[in-house]
Amino acid sequence: MDFLVTTYAIYTAAAITLTGVLARTLFRNGKVFLEDVFEQEGLADAINHLLVVGFYMLNLGYAFLIFQTNDASTSVEAVEILVTKLGVLLLSLGIIHFVNIAVFWKMRGRTSPEFEYAPINPTSLVPPPPAPGTSVFPA
Repeated sequence: MDFLVTTYAIYTAAAITLTGVLARTLFRNGKVFLEDVFEQEGLADAINHLLVVGFYMLNLGYAFLIFQTNDASTSVEAVEILVTKLGVLLLSLGIIHFVNIAVFWKMRGRTSPEFEYAPINPTSLVPPPPAPGTSVFPA
């Protein structure tokens, strides 16, 4: 039996399934985060859809790019090849995902109200209030 064909079939099914599950999870949970970053629901939805399409292209493109392998002569070698390829795929996509989160977190920091205005230097001195029991008006 040719173990390489079986390895390719399992790898393809696993890569497509992982891509679908991860994309659905990121789409559902990313919407709330993007609404907070962009403060507009329509813009957040549009960007969320674009990010999911990019995720599919990046994930499946990279999965198929690392698709080719050497011949597996035993079932153990086939499993080792399969696990290594899926591990490399998931690790690289996890790193890319956290880089994206860091970029959006940085964008969120720029748009949050606490950073909206810089402190203003004082232009005049306000006198302290009068002591209790003293008159404000001169006698």
